Parts: sequence; structure tokens; C-alpha cells
Amino acid sequence: MSSSMSADPPSASPSPPPTQDARKTITNNRGWRFWAIFPALCVTALLSALEATVVSNALSTITAELDMGDNYAWVANAFLLTSTAAQPVYGQLADFFGRRWVTISAVALLILGSGIAGGANTGAMLIAGRAIQGIGGGGINMLIDLIICDLVPLRERPKYLGLVAIIFAIGTGMGPFIGGALVQRASWRWVFYINLPIGGVAIVLLFLFLHTNFKPTTFKHSLGRFDYIGSVLVLGSSVAIIFALTYGGSRYAWSSWHVIVPLVLGLIALIGFHGYEASPWVTQPLLPPHLFGNRTSAVAFVATFVQALMFVWVIYFLPIYFQAVLGSSSSRSGVQLLPTVTGIVPFAGIGAAFIEKVGKYRPVHLVGLALMAIGTGTFALLDEKSSTGMWVGLQLLQVAGFAVITTALLPAVQAPLTDKDNATSTAAWAYIRSYGAIWGITIPVAIFNNQFDQRLYKISDPAIQAVLSGGNAYAHGTKEFMSALSPQVRSETVSVFVESLRVVWIVAAAICGASTLLVPLEKEIPMRTELDTEYGYTDEEKKTKKKGEVSLEGV
Repeated sequence: MSSSMSADPPSASPSPPPTQDARKTITNNRGWRFWAIFPALCVTALLSALEATVVSNALSTITAELDMGDNYAWVANAFLLTSTAAQPVYGQLADFFGRRWVTISAVALLILGSGIAGGANTGAMLIAGRAIQGIGGGGINMLIDLIICDLVPLRERPKYLGLVAIIFAIGTGMGPFIGGALVQRASWRWVFYINLPIGGVAIVLLFLFLHTNFKPTTFKHSLGRFDYIGSVLVLGSSVAIIFALTYGGSRYAWSSWHVIVPLVLGLIALIGFHGYEASPWVTQPLLPPHLFGNRTSAVAFVATFVQALMFVWVIYFLPIYFQAVLGSSSSRSGVQLLPTVTGIVPFAGIGAAFIEKVGKYRPVHLVGLALMAIGTGTFALLDEKSSTGMWVGLQLLQVAGFAVITTALLPAVQAPLTDKDNATSTAAWAYIRSYGAIWGITIPVAIFNNQFDQRLYKISDPAIQAVLSGGNAYAHGTKEFMSALSPQVRSETVSVFVESLRVVWIVAAAICGASTLLVPLEKEIPMRTELDTEYGYTDEEKKTKKKGEVSLEGV
């Protein structure tokens, strides 16, 4: 990361600028191919969204059948690990080899991983399949946003990013229900096999319609520019950090060297990665330092991290309130969480419409982060006596803040940059978003378990104290466990859950509030209404090329 920050747009990227006739300025004169690309992107986004949540309701069944023990966490974390580490790499690959074939390859990898996971007869095979899925899924999430950035100018991006975000929200919301239904009516293997037909349709649509400009170079030349050391550092740091976060507080205590050593090594490797990227030794960095060298992009990156952090934070801890405090079943708590999932759609649309109309992102950031702070803070008011209207209303308040800035973050990152930074800036944004999600379960779980242990003395049954101590409270926050307690002990335990959750929500509000205070540091840079890129779409009627023009991908 750059040592100094400026409000002014940074200087040009270290890579040499393409010639003028290698660029394409896109305005509102769009042909049929432009509009045909979006169904392909939406189907691809649906594939990625389903994969993000469809496994959740099937995890216990999968764990039991494959006898995975406490390695079950890697069913989710293997996907998260590889998807996070792959995103910066995809940004560079998309610049070297073009958007079309890199995107198709990402979908193919997700399909391959799905086939391996669906056919797994051991836990190791399942985890390997999930890791391959993650490589594809991470690329899909990043490349869809990148392609939109290549298709439309900055001022219009929130509208199209919002469209894809709505599809993603629908897929994410449907995932747990589809996963549960497949387990009950077919087999858990179809949780993975369902990706094969959807992915097949996505590949066909991408092949037919995703034709973008690309100035080709030799394969050897592209490989020679690749940032191998940066890729190893980012992968190594991700592996070490996620290993520590997976086993910290479960298999090993947080104070154990098994957790501390990989966590410290991972953080050192992460710092080393950013130091290496800023060094003169690398000519084509995965994440160029100038992306972080202005305060507008830097604040937008912080807001991106916090937004991803809070989404996972809420998704993991509201169900604990519903199940342990209100006594809901796991399936019932999924229904109770619907205001958070479905609320994304209208509020994301509102944020996108405002930016397109007014052309300003800073007010959206201010309102969004403030609503997230208020929403998470008011969750601290929830207890066993709270009404349905109260927890529904508070969810809508919080998700309004989360969703309204969904389409305003990437445009703010890119406003001080040039369109030739689209790939690296989108990759950096997606990478930081994934890191926020990684910490979104670890931080609140650590806070919750610590607070619960401090209040164990309020539970009169020593046996229950022993069961819930040492970081085990979160895992026992279920209707089944609470229903087995005597009325007095259940009442005492519910009170401890309420008090511990209250601290979790207060800390969340403090993080959101601190982020809100950073928004005035952003500069309201006019959003470009024209797009100057060498990777834009090409109409069918413009395939005929003149000498010196950019070649067409896949033609």
C-alpha cells in the first residue's frame, strides 16, 4: 500500500498505455450484442450465488455420511480459501488473455469442482472438489463485475451492478431452501450436481454472446509478465490465515501455538505481499500500489471490507438469537432471516438509481454505513420478549444500509482511477470483500464466546456450565439443546445468550460507526459518462477490422 495518500487521481499505471486505436470509447450507441451479454452474466451470477449458500443446509448430512469429524469446516473454508486467493490472479489473467476465455474457464472450473464434490466418497475428495469450485467461483464473482466495468461508463455502472446484485441476492436466498429440498427428496450429491446444467447454460451463453475487444500477445509473452511471487505470497497468506481461523476456538484454543503461528505467519506474508507489490522488482503487480494511493479509493476499500464483514456477522448471529433465545428451529430461523436476504433487492435498486440520477457516491456511503451502525446497534435491544415486528423492522433497517451501498462501492474505488485500471481495481475490490467475509465469523464468535464465558456463573447447573464453557456456547445455541434444559436453567441460559449477543452487536455498531466517520475523507469525483477501454464489447456489425485495430476475442 502506498505510504502517502492524496485526494487527487493517481498517476498512470506502471503498465504502458495502449495506442489510441487500441482503445474503444463507448457511449450510448449500443447494439444487440451488448444487451445479449447480460442474460449470460445473470445466469453466471445465479450459478455463483447458489454455490455460496446451497451447501449450508446439507452440511450435517454430508459430514455424517463421509465421516468427516471436525474437518467439516473445510467444506466451506476450502471454497473460501481458493476463491479469495484466486481473485487478484484473475485480474491479471483477464488483462493478459482477455475477458471472454478467462470467464469461460472460471465457469468450467466451478463445474469440474462440482462434479468432483458430487461424486466424492471421502472427505478429502469432497474438500478437493470444493477447492476447485472456489477457484472457479472466485473468478466468476470478480469477472462479472469487471465485464460490467468494461461495458458501461462509470456513471452507469451502479445500475448494471445492481441488476447482477439482485440476481445474486435471489440465488443466495434460494440456496438454503434448494439445498434442504435436495437432501430430503434426492441426495446431498445433487447439491453439487445442480451446478452442472446451470453451468452448462452459462458457458453456452458466454460463448455465444461475450465477445469483447482484446489486443492479443503471444502466450509466452503473457506468462513472462505474470506476477508469480505475488501469487505465491497471496495464496500462502490466505492458507495460513484461514487455517488459523478455522481451528481457533474449536480444535485448538486461540492461545495455542497451532493457531498463533499460522495466523502470525499469514499476516506477515500478507504484509510482505503488499510490500513486494510496491517494490521495483515487480513490473506487473497483481494489485498495483497506486490503487490504494488516494484517499477516495482507500476509504471505499475500507467500506467494502466493513460491508462484507457485517453481512456475514449478521447472517451468522441472528440465527443464534432466533434459535437459542426465541426457541426457533434451524429451518424456522432461516425463514426469520428472510427480511435480511430479501431486503437486499429493493434497497440495492434504490442506491443504484440515486447514483445514476445524481452522480454522487459519497452521500450513499454516508447513509449506508450510518444505517448499518444504527441497525446493528439496535439489535442489542433484542431479547426473549421482542415481538416479530421488532426483529423484522430492525433487520430491514440494517439491510437498508448494507444494500444501498452495494452498488456504490466499486464505482467509488474506480472514480479516481482510469479505465485501464478496471481489471486490477475490480480484483482488489473483490479480494478485500472476500477478506471481510473471512473475518465476519471469526471476530464475532471470539467476542461472543469470551462474553459468554464471563457470564457462566449466572447459570446454576455446573454440568451445563461445563458444556458451554471454553468456546462451546455458539455451537450449542440450538433449539434442541435449549429445550432439553430445565425451565430455570433454560431461563438463566437465555439471559446469558441475550447479554453476550448484546456485546456482539455493540461492537458491530462501533465498527460501522468508525467507518462512517471516514466517509468525509472521500473526494466526490465526477463520474465519467464515457468509457475509454481496450476491452469493450464489439457489435456483430463491427467485426470487420481495419489495419491496426484490436482483434476480437474468440473470432
